[in-house]
Amino acid sequence: MLSVKGWSKDKQTKFPSFDLGGKVAIVTGGGQGIGRAVALSLAHFGALVAVADKNLKGAEKVAGEIRRMGKKSLAVQVDIGDLGQIARMVDEVVKAFGGIDILVNNAGILVDRGPAQELTPEDWDKTMAVNLRGLFFCSQAVGKVMIEQGRRGKIINVSSEAAFMVLPKLAAYNTSKGGIISLTRSLAIDWARYGINVNAIAPTFIRTSMTEDFLKDEAWHKFLTHRIPLGRPGEPEDIAGAVIFLASPASDLVTGHTLLVDGGWTAGELGI
Repeated sequence: MLSVKGWSKDKQTKFPSFDLGGKVAIVTGGGQGIGRAVALSLAHFGALVAVADKNLKGAEKVAGEIRRMGKKSLAVQVDIGDLGQIARMVDEVVKAFGGIDILVNNAGILVDRGPAQELTPEDWDKTMAVNLRGLFFCSQAVGKVMIEQGRRGKIINVSSEAAFMVLPKLAAYNTSKGGIISLTRSLAIDWARYGINVNAIAPTFIRTSMTEDFLKDEAWHKFLTHRIPLGRPGEPEDIAGAVIFLASPASDLVTGHTLLVDGGWTAGELGI
């Protein structure tokens, strides 16, 4: 038997567990990109996964992939900018699976790509409605279920490295992602007494449909690979690994934290 300093010889050594067997997870924006990789990974580690997306066909496609893995999955159509649809999503998942243990708030949009002085009220409001307001009310709806269940829950919010070192011509996006960091801390403190861990992940540029225009541009790609010390943009699977850690028992003492998955970009920017 392995020995651990400070433990009695007859105490069994414990190792971190990444087992999600029997846990029920919701992944918003699960029909493509990061959400798809996260949904598939959660299922691989044993979770029953509700794939929630505004695009029902995308959600159904990913749910089908999960079923072909021999796992249970549910596709749910939801626009998280609509509180009624959030409520229906939660009700549908609880009815299908009996509860909710994990929420991955992955759904997000990027609509402003110009100077701040040209940002329209419509684009500002649209960004906040999804990236911040929608994320909060998804968390609130699921948080209520978790509190009523009386068992541990995990909420993981997808922010961005833009919350730490803002990018030009993205005022609304940068602000919304920064707000997620503060909201994560607030929910972590409010819900710790109920055994609910609330954390965030802040990715760098990940190769998805949202970033393909940037990554196809040769100058942008060169800029990114120069700024990221590990020398490449991220892949959706890079984020899925971080989600599995934060969703699993291995992170039971972690809450209110933001995990940067950025290849070292912000460390360099901050001079760390």
